[in-house]
This record gives sequence, C-alpha cells and structure tokens, in this order.
Amino acid sequence: MSAPKRTVSEADMQEEWLEVQAAQKDPAMFRPLYERYHEPIYIYIFRRTTDEMLTADLCSQVFLKAMQKIHRYEYQGVPFSAWLYRIASNEIAQHFRKANKTRVVTIEDAPLSHLSEEIGREIPEDFTPLLVQALDSLKEEDLQIIELRFFEERPYKEVGEILGITENYAKVKTFRILNRIKKNLGE
Repeated sequence: MSAPKRTVSEADMQEEWLEVQAAQKDPAMFRPLYERYHEPIYIYIFRRTTDEMLTADLCSQVFLKAMQKIHRYEYQGVPFSAWLYRIASNEIAQHFRKANKTRVVTIEDAPLSHLSEEIGREIPEDFTPLLVQALDSLKEEDLQIIELRFFEERPYKEVGEILGITENYAKVKTFRILNRIKKNLGE
C-alpha cells in the first residue's frame, strides 16, 4: 500500500511538541495549535455531519476538550493533530449516539484517486453511487479507517493513533476493508 501524501517531518513534530508544552504551562499558548488545526478539524467533522451549525458546535467542543485536557497529552511520535482527530471522532460518535441517528458519508470533495488506486480500478463519476453504497455498508470503525486514510489522507501511524490501534493493525484492517469494498463493487 502506497504512502500517504500528507506527512509531517520529525522536525515539525518536535517544533509542535514545544508548542504543546508551552500550552500545557499556559493555556493562552494554545492559540497557535488552534489556528493551525481548526480548519482541518472543522472539515473533518463537516464531512461526517453535513450540517454547518452542528459542525461548528462539535468543533468548539473538540477544542474546548483539547484545551481542558492538554496537560494529559503526551508526545507519541505522531502529529498533535492525531489527538485532535481522536477527540473529534469521539465527539461525532457521541453526537450520533445521543441523537440516535446514523452518520453521513460524503465523498463530493474527497480525493478518490488514492482510493481508486488502492482498490485497483478507476472510479468513474457514474460509479459514485455504488461506492457510497459500499461505504454505507461498512461498520462505523471500518468507515472511519477509510475516511482517515483516503479522504483525509492520513498515514497509517496517525490512523492507528486516532483510532487507538497499532499502525500494523490499521494496515491490515484497511486491506481487508478494501477487499470488501471491491467485492461490493462487483470486482
């Protein structure tokens, strides 16, 4: 499986870790982290809710919880954003559990080239409804893996960190999920 497009250098992660440590000492120092990650987290949530007001509320909750719990954050060799995505993922799941609704899958703005490359076939526009149907048939955790890996273009290490699984298990799960998607698309 090919490497993701988005990677963060070790030097950038070390610099970010210094920003996190500063925020752990003084909450006012959280601002650079907020400014860097607000938009990507907002987009991540919006792709799962398609509701701007709900997205804004959930995004606010994510950053509030992050600020309140930043003293617990420990550097794990992945970008700080992985921790924020985990919080966002939990907030989304909690919302849909409380609302007793199923969550939304949107692929309109998603970069499907990486996904089509992995499943070994081009995904023409008229095939999109079948892809949505295949994605809708996935379990919540499986769908999260596909979204993080292919729509958010996160590396396996981050996918694992966000979902609380190992990098290797994220790879294995992705491979198995892609095989199911291929089967659902009628190889």
